[in-house]
Amino acid sequence: MERTETLTQVGTILVADDHPLFRQALVMAVGNVAPRARIIEAATLERAVESATGASDLLLILLDLKMPGSAGFSGVALLHAERPSVPILVISSAEAQVAAPEARRYGAVGFIGKDQDLTVIEEAIAAALEGHSPAPTPGPQDEVDDMASKVASLTPTQLRVLLGVLDGQLNKQIAYEMGVAESTIKSHMTTVLAKLGVQNRTQAALAARALGLGGQR
Repeated sequence: MERTETLTQVGTILVADDHPLFRQALVMAVGNVAPRARIIEAATLERAVESATGASDLLLILLDLKMPGSAGFSGVALLHAERPSVPILVISSAEAQVAAPEARRYGAVGFIGKDQDLTVIEEAIAAALEGHSPAPTPGPQDEVDDMASKVASLTPTQLRVLLGVLDGQLNKQIAYEMGVAESTIKSHMTTVLAKLGVQNRTQAALAARALGLGGQR
């Protein structure tokens, strides 16, 4: 479908990609689609999360999977947990057939390969801003989907604790990084284990790794 006019949304669009040239290409694409929108750029996951939580008028997040601070689909999961009502469009060099459905499991509304023409990316941005996204491929519910929904149910804080576990950190290390007491992390960890339906930290890490949260994409 050919887009004949630009969109008039007034708000903020976050462009998160650590490659300067491609990030600028995305900024140009956003400007072509929604010239009235304010654009924030981020080159790390930490900066992307800070920007997403600080922009009350956030309309859309464009997200690369491979950025400093991001492992697997942790960036999608974290940003979706922080801003569940804001659409996330993943634009990545990962293999679409594998990465697209997994990105959707964690809250992305769509997936576009970095090898696509700029016009295709612009059309995907326009569709996301208008609330449209390609229908997911239907299929039976399996254990991976079930676990993904459990991980997606975690709060941002609980997800950060889980990601700390994935990094092999002890409770006291996670507590130090988050600026809270170790007892608070223990309490969060108990809730995380219950939500995931697992018995210990090792099982929680294995469950998340099986979904790509511990792998590089």
